[in-house]
Amino acid sequence: MVREREGGLSPAQPRGADMRVYVPGTSRLLRELIDSEELPASPVQPMVAFAVTPGLREYYADDPDEEALEYAAFTEAARASLRLIDADESSWRRRVVISIDVDQACVEIKDDLDHGVVRLGQSVSLASVASVHVDDVEAEDVVAAAAAGSLAAELGDDSAQDAVDDAEGFELSWYAAQEIGPLLDLA
Repeated sequence: MVREREGGLSPAQPRGADMRVYVPGTSRLLRELIDSEELPASPVQPMVAFAVTPGLREYYADDPDEEALEYAAFTEAARASLRLIDADESSWRRRVVISIDVDQACVEIKDDLDHGVVRLGQSVSLASVASVHVDDVEAEDVVAAAAAGSLAAELGDDSAQDAVDDAEGFELSWYAAQEIGPLLDLA
């Protein structure tokens, strides 16, 4: 769930050939974004993200509503954030999703990996960030447990999946791009 604040989660609204992409992240990635004013990626080291792809549309064929499809891609990015949190002990135990608008020509659809997976082969500027979504502090203990069990959940462990499901019960708060620095300074 996403808590709406000052506009909330907006569905992809193409401007020309732009595509809304949801990048899973951590607090460390947000700090890098603010410090370097870009999300690093290259053809050799592409950035994995999520978007409404043909595979995602096919998977959710019974619910073709664009906003529901955007939310499904967003949710996948929030789940992927759990894996990143588990791998980075220095980051907050809070899920992070960075919503960006990028030229479709920069997006490689990878539905063969999973529904909604895309790769970005070039860096993304801070200017392309539409919004950032982050768990509130109250979710930290639940998110920490979910992050620790995220791999086991993917491998079919029911208890670990319960922990992931518990984390998904928390809503992520919405922040404008200019609020990222102050958000990081609060922690």
